[in-house]
Amino acid sequence: MQTRPLGSTGLDVPILSFGASSLGQEFRSVRLDEALASVRAALDCGMNLIDTSPFYGRGMSEVLLGVALEGVPRRDYLLCTKLGRYDLGHFDFSARRVAESVDVSLHRLRTDHLDIVLCHDVEFVPMQQIVDETLPALRRIQQAGKVRFVGFSGYPQKIFRYVCERAAVDCALNYNQYTLQNTRFATETIPFLAARGIGVMNAGPFSARLLTDAPLPHWLKEPESVKAAARRAAELCRARGSNIAKLALQFALANPAIATTVAGSANPANVRDWATWAAEPIDAELLADVQAMFAPVQDVGHVEGLPENN
Repeated sequence: MQTRPLGSTGLDVPILSFGASSLGQEFRSVRLDEALASVRAALDCGMNLIDTSPFYGRGMSEVLLGVALEGVPRRDYLLCTKLGRYDLGHFDFSARRVAESVDVSLHRLRTDHLDIVLCHDVEFVPMQQIVDETLPALRRIQQAGKVRFVGFSGYPQKIFRYVCERAAVDCALNYNQYTLQNTRFATETIPFLAARGIGVMNAGPFSARLLTDAPLPHWLKEPESVKAAARRAAELCRARGSNIAKLALQFALANPAIATTVAGSANPANVRDWATWAAEPIDAELLADVQAMFAPVQDVGHVEGLPENN
């Protein structure tokens, strides 16, 4: 798997990382053998940066990762987990909970250190707390050797300037906004992060199944106009003997300014397909045609978090 430097951290990360949210049964029921096999497939394919969170499955994802990684040399993979979000509406970014959360994650993941810890979905709380309390607490834990690098994740573009102009961070992750349909992360934020040496992490190249052949989930928040365009684009890809998920993944991976893109599945066959697609050239003609179909709804998205953070 091709790698890229993660900002100024000194880490070289795979352009495609394994997202373990599915291991927490966030999207469907998952068998234990599926979960373990998907992690092994990811490592076999070179996807050795693994992203999780205590929010995913309310701890289940971290626990299953700890089981799946047992016996794998710690030097052979990088772990990224998060803190601050623990349920759909439960957020706690206090310094006390930061320390507790890191220790619990270390226990679940059966390791003595975490490579990256991100404040999870900071747009749902007053962001000044992230600057004044959460990140300083994480830096103290970093100094203790439990965490190597720190950052934050979220959806609105506004949060990245707000936090990074007020605090030092090593990396930042945005989701669902560097895709075939929505590239706001690239136009509004990535140059800002890169100029500061902050590692750029992207997640959700399939935009919560929008850019796949799977039925669209009832909880998908994108407007109907976006969903309709995605269905038409998927039909075009099928007619050309391809599929929209392949094109979407290749598009996300092709941007050299993005260190890594996180994609997740508890299906090992999906993981192996992604690794195969990552090594293949993109169909430039199909890409142009699909982008033309998305042009009327380009960068149309939804709102997440507190109004003042959007």
